Amino acid sequence: MNDDSLKKIRAAIRDVPDFPKPGIVFKDITPLLAQPEAMSLALDAIEEKVDGVRIDKVIGIDARGFIFGAAIADRLKAGFIPLRKKGKLPYRSHEVSYALEYGEATIEIHEDAVSEGENVYLVDDLLATGGTAAAAIHLIEKLKGNLVASAFLIELTFLKGREQLGTTAPVHSIISY
Repeated sequence: MNDDSLKKIRAAIRDVPDFPKPGIVFKDITPLLAQPEAMSLALDAIEEKVDGVRIDKVIGIDARGFIFGAAIADRLKAGFIPLRKKGKLPYRSHEVSYALEYGEATIEIHEDAVSEGENVYLVDDLLATGGTAAAAIHLIEKLKGNLVASAFLIELTFLKGREQLGTTAPVHSIISY
């Protein structure tokens, strides 16, 4: 990914001050989603992180990870697996709860979503404190999937979320703040 492409991606991400609460600068990706060139460049950047690697399943984290994950799965000719908030999956599932800065959350995955040894690519829009991504990795490991890499469109490096992931698989971010 060249610098011009990264600049176009960065320019399509809007800062929203004091959302969802005072003192937070929210990184809004909706303008990027609305711009076909910026969206395509973002997908190119995420896809190239696993260039030449066989991927069996792409897991997208609820909810914006679904947007990028499904598109990447299509490009890689891989299956797409939605990792959902508790109570949203219709079939038997595994779940894990994790701490958030404002409480606790639970995510779940269907028990048959990943077969043992399948190569998995975890994709989401944002890596902040790392709690959700670490929980996702825990579920992938529980299903005995082989986490090949994780990719995030945006990483808020000052929150040190990468340190919480507990994986030896590569962690990629396209844009860092």
